[in-house]
Amino acid sequence: MAPTLPSLDIRRLRSYVFRLPLFTRTIVVFVSLFWILELQRVWDVVQWGALVPKEVNLRTMYRLNTYPLIHRGFFHALFNTLALVPLLERFEAEHGTLLTGAMFAGPLSTLPAAGYLLFERGILGSNTALLGARISTYQIPTWITPLVILLFTTALIPNTSFFGHLCSVGVGYTYALGYLKILAPPEKVLRWIEGKLNLLGRLPHYVSIDQKTYGRYGVLPTTSNPSLSGTGEGAVPTTYMGSTQRLEAPTILALRRDPRLLQAPPYLSALCIFVGVVWLFLLPLNEYSRHTYISENALLPGQVHAYFGGSEQNVFNAYKHEVQALAGKEYGEIAAKVSEIFRSIGLKSATQKYEYSAAGNSYSGENAYAILHAPRGDATEAIVLVAAWTNMDAELNQSGVALALTLARYFKRWSLWSKDIIILITSDSKAGPQAWVDAYHDEHSPESAASLPLKSGALQGVVVVDNALDHKFESLHIVYDGVNGQLPNLDLFNSAAHIASGQMGVGVSLQRMWKHDNSYRDRLQTMLRGMFSQALGHTSGPHSSFIPYHVDALTLQAVGNGWQDEMVMGRCVESTFRSLNNLLEHLHQSFFFYLLMQPQRFVSIGTYLPSAMLVAVNFTIMAIALWILSGRPPKRKSARAAAEKAKEAEVEVIKKDGMVAIVPKEDLATVERRLLLPITLVVSFHFLGSIPLYIFNNTRRDVRVLTSSNAHRFILLQCFSLLLLGMFLATLATLNFSLASLIGLLAAPLSFTGIPMPAENNDAPLKISVQRKVVGNFVLHLLSPPVVVWALCKAFGVDAGAMLAEAAFGWKVSGLWTQVVLCCVWWPAWLVGAVIVSPVL
Repeated sequence: MAPTLPSLDIRRLRSYVFRLPLFTRTIVVFVSLFWILELQRVWDVVQWGALVPKEVNLRTMYRLNTYPLIHRGFFHALFNTLALVPLLERFEAEHGTLLTGAMFAGPLSTLPAAGYLLFERGILGSNTALLGARISTYQIPTWITPLVILLFTTALIPNTSFFGHLCSVGVGYTYALGYLKILAPPEKVLRWIEGKLNLLGRLPHYVSIDQKTYGRYGVLPTTSNPSLSGTGEGAVPTTYMGSTQRLEAPTILALRRDPRLLQAPPYLSALCIFVGVVWLFLLPLNEYSRHTYISENALLPGQVHAYFGGSEQNVFNAYKHEVQALAGKEYGEIAAKVSEIFRSIGLKSATQKYEYSAAGNSYSGENAYAILHAPRGDATEAIVLVAAWTNMDAELNQSGVALALTLARYFKRWSLWSKDIIILITSDSKAGPQAWVDAYHDEHSPESAASLPLKSGALQGVVVVDNALDHKFESLHIVYDGVNGQLPNLDLFNSAAHIASGQMGVGVSLQRMWKHDNSYRDRLQTMLRGMFSQALGHTSGPHSSFIPYHVDALTLQAVGNGWQDEMVMGRCVESTFRSLNNLLEHLHQSFFFYLLMQPQRFVSIGTYLPSAMLVAVNFTIMAIALWILSGRPPKRKSARAAAEKAKEAEVEVIKKDGMVAIVPKEDLATVERRLLLPITLVVSFHFLGSIPLYIFNNTRRDVRVLTSSNAHRFILLQCFSLLLLGMFLATLATLNFSLASLIGLLAAPLSFTGIPMPAENNDAPLKISVQRKVVGNFVLHLLSPPVVVWALCKAFGVDAGAMLAEAAFGWKVSGLWTQVVLCCVWWPAWLVGAVIVSPVL
């Protein structure tokens, strides 16, 4: 029979990991922690703790103990940990946790370090740093094994310190032969410390010094029946020797009643919030952001010569006079005149009427557009050039519309186009583009927008020109935010920025940062402005209406007073269209989720997403802690109850996965969770969010609901509310990171203003101190959705009524769902928190 390879037994591996003694676990935790700290670039952990010969002095003697814990890279730490754990676990099991800690922090780490320093600096005169844990405690029968492993390691793994490992092996041989036992602390002293501090009873997985008395892991149960099978009554232990805490039980069962279990979640939640915020503020650093680059090779931005200019200046001036003559006219007359200009150029043109109403306001107008059919195409793809008659600031886009008409006439003379070009002149910057793109994709409502008589192929890209200036401009402001925080493909932004700044020599700005010196402060401010705009999810320009249809779009806005004329802006548009004309497929190679720090620097979703996830996880942690708390039975406080408890000192033997646990039955006791009312209230609150959602989009009123119950129900109420909030925010972070981060930070106090942790009795009426109620109510009302919205309006100088009207327009026309998150996610969670800390309870 052929031999078979041994298979990995997951149960045995899990059992081995759960049986690791205390000091071994501590070393693994420290090694992992130092490796995580190596990921940041603010503090150089390796330089701080490595055993560098020339850096060792009286003030840096700590390096003799820190060098085994610090590694250079993940694989270095992983392989050293895998080699160290079996040896250290065996050593600790045979000699005890206290002695292992003393020896590892003493002779077994300092002696190899001293030998290495003597040889490296005293003999060789070198200054090679030493990193990584190593231990050798082999006995004489296997004396050759460490040397063989050392030779193979030195030969196969680069940058391995042969002399550092050799010093460790030498100390291991010396200790195994018994010459270093004189350096070990006396067993009598260790036993006295162990008994004085009750380490065996207080520390889980602690290995005692006195194995003959307490056993290897601290418990020697005796029974009235030699059998401990657990199948008969005689299997129940009647007495204990040593600690009554465990026989290496399943950890969750053994610690279920430990009060420390419920003291950690609030601190862990606060740590998650703190790390999430710090993570966000680290993003502008060079170590966490990247330089922009073009992923789609077919774009070739700036690789062609732009010919727009010269005599086209006269054509532009003529069209600008036409636009200025139409200022103040009716939209129907404007659309008719623009269509006449399109037909005079030789293009097919059409118009579209639309009318929307939201929050008592009416948005009506008439769009005019024309299609330039590609001489080399088959009308399956199209690029759109948009110019709104009035821009987002309600100013006449005189130079922008004139430039779009001039470019239409200019493009007609070229025969190189492989995609159709659509020139669209809309009546405004919000309703007009939305009505046109909805009708183009047959998603419009016939009552609000007319159908389009002319269509082309799939839209591949959109460029909007916005120039309301009557003089030369200084730079181009690129606006790229879409509805609901959606963004265009980063390749389109990079192409436009590269063409403007690289090919045309025009300055580029974003997020209204007119002066950007590439400092950390300016990067952070630009990123936060972008996040705030993305979180609002509003329409930031005509381009925003196209992005929900997976059409990449952006706006080029002329700003400042400089020496750049309209011809330069036209060449930027021409070169961008030439790049889009090269595409063989839709833009997809680059990022759709990113944060821009400046035109040449960005952060991708893989780098910034953990920030929002950590904020969302804090709610889940508190929800889990509250769920555990809700299942705990109330404590018995009467003398009679205490006597019954002493009388009923029963235990239960649990066998699982080859492990045996002797656990008091009281630790296994649970209470029935009354879920109906908490679940009903939480679900009802979230469904009731549709009421303020309707009010938010139609009126200017608010609503509040209060209720009361006992502590048990309040624990479950807060548990389910935080669980849903964490789940919603974690999901939202993958779609709109900025909105999820903003809501998560504003809702963070909900994790700490509820039930104090841990509660002693969850069956009695809820008791929250007056101070906690006052502080909780103050914080919650300070961060309530209406107050936050009002404060933002005041901070940015926006009228609240105009903001509500804008939100209502976004809801009914653009499909904006920022207020859905506000009314159906954040507000219900805030309402639950307000109910818990309500002063009427």
